[in-house]
Amino acid sequence: MNLFICYPKCSTCKKVKFLLEENNISFVERDIKKQNPTKDEIYNWSKKYDIPIRKFFNTSGILYRELSLKEKLASMSDEEQLNLLSSDGMLVKRPIFVSDSKLIIGNSKKDYEELL
Repeated sequence: MNLFICYPKCSTCKKVKFLLEENNISFVERDIKKQNPTKDEIYNWSKKYDIPIRKFFNTSGILYRELSLKEKLASMSDEEQLNLLSSDGMLVKRPIFVSDSKLIIGNSKKDYEELL
């Protein structure tokens, strides 16, 4: 089953959800604030889909800026990044769409067009 992790109040997440529904793509929805991706999930997705852990960070988020992660991220280990990402859903880029064969982080029009 496909997994769609989003922040329901986010307009971008709403647009992507509408696109998925409009194209009859089934998914289980998960609220990123209530059930943040776990350390193991992020690690496994990173390995399975060959995506660097740093790509999971919501670089435009308030918390990212408050923690000055732009300056700190390069010197952090993967373990430190995973711990941070799994600590607060607002640090994770959204939405995240996960299927058996594809992982899409964010709202890349190109990626969703390929999915459809």
